[in-house]
Amino acid sequence: MMAVETQAQYTTSYMMNEEHQYMTPEDEWDRDLLLDPAWEKQQRKTFTAWCNSHLRKAGTQIENIEDDFRNGLKLMLLLEVISGERLPKPDKGKMRFHKIANVNKALDFICSKGVKLVSIGAEEIVDGNTKMTLGMIWTIILRFAIQDISVEETSAKEGLLLWCQRKTAPYRNVNVQNFHIRQALGDDPIGNLNTAFEVAEKYLDIPKMLDAEDIVNTPKPDEKAIMTYVSCFYHAFAGAEQAETAANRICKVLAVNQENEKLMEEYEKLASELLEWIRKTIPWLENRTAEHHMRAMQQKLEDFRDYRRVHKPPRVQEKCQLEINFNTLQTKLRLSNRPAFMPSEGKMVSDIANAWKGLEQVEKGYEEWLLTEIRRLERLDHLAEKFKQKCSLHQSWTSGKEELLSMKDYESASLMEIRALMRKHEAFESDLAAHQDRVEQIAAIAQELNELDYHDASSVNTRCQGICDQWDNLGTLTQKRRDSLERVEKLWETIDQLYLEFAKRAAPFNNWMDGAMEDLQDMFIVHSTEEIHSLITAHDQFKATLPEADKERMATMGIQSEIVKIAQTYGIKLSGVNPYTNLSPQDITNKWETVKHLVPLRDQMLQEEVARQQANERLRRQFAAQANIIGPWIQTKMEEIGHVSVDIAGSLEEQMNSLKQYEQNIINYKCNIDKLEGDHQLSQESLIFDNKHTNYTMEHIRVGWEQLLTTIARTINEVENQILTRDAKGISQEQLNEFRASFNHFDRRNGMMDPDDFRACLISMGYDLGEVEFARIMTLVDSNNTGVVTFQAFIDFMTRETAETDTADQVMASFKILASDKSYITVDELRRELPPEQAEYCISRMTRYIGADGPAGALDYISFSSALYGESDL
Repeated sequence: MMAVETQAQYTTSYMMNEEHQYMTPEDEWDRDLLLDPAWEKQQRKTFTAWCNSHLRKAGTQIENIEDDFRNGLKLMLLLEVISGERLPKPDKGKMRFHKIANVNKALDFICSKGVKLVSIGAEEIVDGNTKMTLGMIWTIILRFAIQDISVEETSAKEGLLLWCQRKTAPYRNVNVQNFHIRQALGDDPIGNLNTAFEVAEKYLDIPKMLDAEDIVNTPKPDEKAIMTYVSCFYHAFAGAEQAETAANRICKVLAVNQENEKLMEEYEKLASELLEWIRKTIPWLENRTAEHHMRAMQQKLEDFRDYRRVHKPPRVQEKCQLEINFNTLQTKLRLSNRPAFMPSEGKMVSDIANAWKGLEQVEKGYEEWLLTEIRRLERLDHLAEKFKQKCSLHQSWTSGKEELLSMKDYESASLMEIRALMRKHEAFESDLAAHQDRVEQIAAIAQELNELDYHDASSVNTRCQGICDQWDNLGTLTQKRRDSLERVEKLWETIDQLYLEFAKRAAPFNNWMDGAMEDLQDMFIVHSTEEIHSLITAHDQFKATLPEADKERMATMGIQSEIVKIAQTYGIKLSGVNPYTNLSPQDITNKWETVKHLVPLRDQMLQEEVARQQANERLRRQFAAQANIIGPWIQTKMEEIGHVSVDIAGSLEEQMNSLKQYEQNIINYKCNIDKLEGDHQLSQESLIFDNKHTNYTMEHIRVGWEQLLTTIARTINEVENQILTRDAKGISQEQLNEFRASFNHFDRRNGMMDPDDFRACLISMGYDLGEVEFARIMTLVDSNNTGVVTFQAFIDFMTRETAETDTADQVMASFKILASDKSYITVDELRRELPPEQAEYCISRMTRYIGADGPAGALDYISFSSALYGESDL
């Protein structure tokens, strides 16, 4: 384009170089003035080419300027083309009066445009008067091609001359002073002019209106012909500049639209991925299928810890970033007069927030369920082991008892043996009664295992039922044997009192030792130092009974000593077996030694548990000490952030720097959260599920921390959007400070205004509000009907009130310039006027033009411009 313009500027220099002082020509046409033949030839050629440059738009042309306008038809068509208006319907007849009528319609139209026609009549045009016809055409050219040219408030001719002077100013030896005096420059003026004419016709679509010889070989070329030719250059350059301005505006609008579409695609992608992750995660958290073993449940707890500490935090950041991207996109759309972005169905920010809320609700219940199940399994494992131990002890005791009770030994026994059997049976009954409590304990444990849904309850029930059935059978057999022994008891009178006394004292003492050994080996589970100290107290009380038990042991063993002494004294040969009991003195001694051995082992076990509980207590206190600091710190920061967007003074950049520093301080605090997470994990690994030293749980801290990070990110995003708004709208810092001061004055809800306060704020700023107007404004600042006006919404409203942006009409007008005033635009025009990327963007989105006046492949830029601003669908 610069090369074309340079060549054209040479053209004007050759056509209008100064030789004498410029004399103002006569604008009116003098009927009696003779026209120079050279000038007439130049006017004929120039005016004919000028008329044809417009008539070709209507698909026609003229050959002879004085003949082709005689019937008035092409003259009327010419005026319609150059004015863009419709003239009265022409007469179709071929008579002279028809032609005169048509020419008069054309002349009347020219007069209606404020043109004074002097000495030009329709009859002379119809008669083919060359001078009058050329004068009429010059009047049309002057009115429609030259009159509107004005540079620095000059007249049309002076404006065109000034334009020529400016265009040729950079060239040496060129000094344009008028439109008719010529001084040839250079060695080949004819060649230079022809080159310029060819370039203008090829690249500027300006037809060749004169020959170079007409100008070079004429001492004083016709100024009207020269002005006509030069005006075409003026309009060509003016159109090019206008087209360049229009193209720049369109490129700017399209660039904004492309960036917004990219942000929309990024939002849709991020929203889809986040929702898909939530969709897959919720069923995992909803699965409450309990495992049968502690290790499996603890693995689930560990998986949950990984989810909270590894998998979820990045998703929290994604959710926060998604909200920030959404707010930024809406701000950009609003600043560029675009409609608000509506995500795909189910991907609104509110949809994501609801899905996230559902995730957190399920998540909270899941952890509680895990801990409950772990406690249940812990209790089940303890009960199951206790059940097995008691069953083993009981079954060990009952082993062979049914066979013993079923024996018929009393039928062939002696009196002493019968009495011994009777006493032995009595001792057994005493022993049986003592074991009743253990059977009841076994049944109670089995019932509790069933109530707690023990996974192997069927085996427990089978074993318990077998013990109960056996116990009932033992009772029946015991009673039956007693009945049999009692029947023969009358036959026996003698009894060995010492054996009997030993048996009677040995049996309960033996039962006491069995119970002591069982208690000393009894499993226990505690969760606090108080509970373990309670067990230690019970154990100490048991140890206090040992001296008395030892006396009983010595007394019982004294009976056996007495028996031996009597036997030795009276020479009685003992069989070595007490007929009344299966317990031997050695049995008593062995069990007593066992009891003494188990006591220190029990002491050690209890002390180890004391140490464990003390360690647990230290963990509780350690966690509580940090949580009681972190919890209030998070709450304080949340409250400070609530005030920060209102309280921070200074420019937006200063506010942003303060907020960024604030954010960095929060991020630096993360190490305290991580340390607390470590203490929390140690507590859970130690099966610590309560902490009386603090009201803050790890879940409280996690939720508070996530809310704190989200809040500071949103606050920073609000300031970023304010900066974006200020820069895009050209709002000054002083205006923003004024807006903030007005908002703060009426803000009584910590960053939000009620509608009444908002109305008062607007009135204080000079708004004259009626109910209808205020209702309209409220729909802008509170589109979701929350009942409050946030500071960001207030800033957006005020910037819309004080700034201007591109509109759909402005973009439409720019396309019209590129389309040369057509109501459609072609692919070639788009690719010629716009950069490649912007041109292809338009081509891919514009719809086909459906008007009858458009060629094949024409595109509709009007609907496209409206769609850019949400006024119709692309």
